[in-house]
Amino acid sequence: MLHHAPLLTTIAAGLVVAFGLGFLAQKARLSPIVGYLAAGIVIGPFTPGYEADTELAMELAEIGVILLMFGVGLHFSFRELLAVRKVALPGAIAQMTAATALGTGLGLWIGWGLGASMLFGLALSVASTVVMLRALEDEQLLDTRGGHIAVGWLIVEDLAMVIALVMIPVLASGAGGPGALAGELAWTVVKVSAFVALMVVVGRRVVPWLLARVADSGSRELFTLSVLALGIGVAVGAAYLFDVSFALGAFFAGMILRESDLSHRAAEDSLPLRQAFAVLFFVAVGMLFDWRVIIEQPLALLGTFLVIVAGKTVVAFAIVRGLKYSKQMAIVVAAALAQIGEFSFILVTLGADLEILSGDARDLVLGGAILSIIANPLLFAWATRAYREMEYVVPMADAPREYEGEDHVLVVGFGRVGARVAEGLWARGVPTVVVDDDERRVENLREQGREAILGNAVRAKVLQAAGIENATVVIVAIPDPLNAGAIVSKARAMRPEARIIGRGHREVDVEYLTEMGADRVIVGVHETADLMVAEADSRS
Repeated sequence: MLHHAPLLTTIAAGLVVAFGLGFLAQKARLSPIVGYLAAGIVIGPFTPGYEADTELAMELAEIGVILLMFGVGLHFSFRELLAVRKVALPGAIAQMTAATALGTGLGLWIGWGLGASMLFGLALSVASTVVMLRALEDEQLLDTRGGHIAVGWLIVEDLAMVIALVMIPVLASGAGGPGALAGELAWTVVKVSAFVALMVVVGRRVVPWLLARVADSGSRELFTLSVLALGIGVAVGAAYLFDVSFALGAFFAGMILRESDLSHRAAEDSLPLRQAFAVLFFVAVGMLFDWRVIIEQPLALLGTFLVIVAGKTVVAFAIVRGLKYSKQMAIVVAAALAQIGEFSFILVTLGADLEILSGDARDLVLGGAILSIIANPLLFAWATRAYREMEYVVPMADAPREYEGEDHVLVVGFGRVGARVAEGLWARGVPTVVVDDDERRVENLREQGREAILGNAVRAKVLQAAGIENATVVIVAIPDPLNAGAIVSKARAMRPEARIIGRGHREVDVEYLTEMGADRVIVGVHETADLMVAEADSRS
């Protein structure tokens, strides 16, 4: 009866079965992701009963990737991306190289040729956007230093995959030799650079202006539509015009939209749709899995799983530690990368189309992906516990575990503004505790004998470690109004008596932070203007 509506039946079956099995997984104290993957297997082509449309499911999953990366861009600034480049760029390249080598060795052991083995190894080297971001968001680590490094690492991997998807067909055909390869590489770099330049130069002016005009219309429905149109439209347009991946295009669209006064509203409005399509992504992955590979090639599947989880974890951990970051930070980044996903599927599909890889390779990659996605929440939960232990105290012999003073000021963020505020308070003899998620800043402060807590202040345990129950004033000095709003709300709930002062850039920030619970929001341009008026008046 519904054979004429495959899209509707695929969405309905995917969501209904995912809800049922996801709920059961949650009750069994497993990640709901396990249930979503199982739902895909149930409605997939390799199990009896109803068979959903696999091609449609993969397109729906692509929308999920676009919306998720768009949401990440809304929380991520160019400054934050550049701040982690010294670890993300060399780290991602080194980790991908090592993981590709491990996968190549496994492919040769299975009996494939060198070209097939290298492509197989490359498919195992790149992490899943959806899985990583879901794990970071679930554990509230997306806005920490470790989360920023992991996301920056992911962006470098995506850029590498954009280049690989251009290079592989040229290498497979062998046409033109080294000159053709160099030309294709140069042309890819030009196109990616042109896209980034267009988004930075034009997008930063056009997108905020357009959103402001839509918001002025007073229609919430039209505003939500404009946000989704920008996110999906830029992603698809970037892929069509510049051969940039959907995920990368959506990420830059989100970063540009973050420049708008209305970025926090855009993030809230798009959240339900992002979550729904993320579920469909996992269902689509489950649909592709041929469970018979478990029986037919158990050792090869185990080897694939070990390369993804054990090999990539060890390599990423060693790289981050080698770049002088803490053990706990290295554990979080390594755990975030210990899985594979959408780009891996694209690579093995391309390899099969070019007759480089056999169907066995695709089944092994899919099997390894599902096993790693199932194992990743467990690995990440362990890594998060280690990271949270670090959040309260950087290991130092004389450092107290929690601040035990009374009637102190709590300063969240030790950037340009927060550092000036804290130094001014210390100079006046005011007891002050700093909370910051940059371990090097915290280490430096503690070496100076200052009270400092390492962690994300949106978490209750971090605020408790900073003595929130005895704080008289809480100053939220971080520049991102979205994160600041969450911290203000948490601080207000935990310490209703405290005076909370926030920092904003525009009128909309004042409204938002006040709504979240701030007693006062200081806007730099306003305070500068008031001081200028006072100075001029005193001389007249």
